Amino acid sequence: MGLKKIHNEYRNFVSSSLNLDFASQNSEFGIIYTLYSDKSNSIEVGFAKNNKMIEKKLLKSDQILLDKKIGKKKDLNLLIKTLNEFDSNLSNKLNFKYSNILIRHLSTLGWPVGRSLYKQRKIKKELSYV
Repeated sequence: MGLKKIHNEYRNFVSSSLNLDFASQNSEFGIIYTLYSDKSNSIEVGFAKNNKMIEKKLLKSDQILLDKKIGKKKDLNLLIKTLNEFDSNLSNKLNFKYSNILIRHLSTLGWPVGRSLYKQRKIKKELSYV
């Protein structure tokens, strides 16, 4: 009997004390993308609300679009925090120095990197019976 009372009080405490408003925190969908600059040998990750914003960015710069996909802005924020934990070479707010390790991390984290710079290794195992 006492356990039920504690459980109900705990449920009321948790629901009233936490103000979780996920709808307003970076929940709008857009396009997450990866750009590559040959001049500076850097990778730029970003978020755009639509394709026109990416096209404008590409026209203004000498960067190449590696890949893009639908995502949320919070995905970009989480990626930046994760890459900082990996001690990636962050040269600017969203720019990283290109390295194979960086591309591998981006691919592992599900970020769009395309296939032009990074090709996943296929591991084939053979079983031998002796």
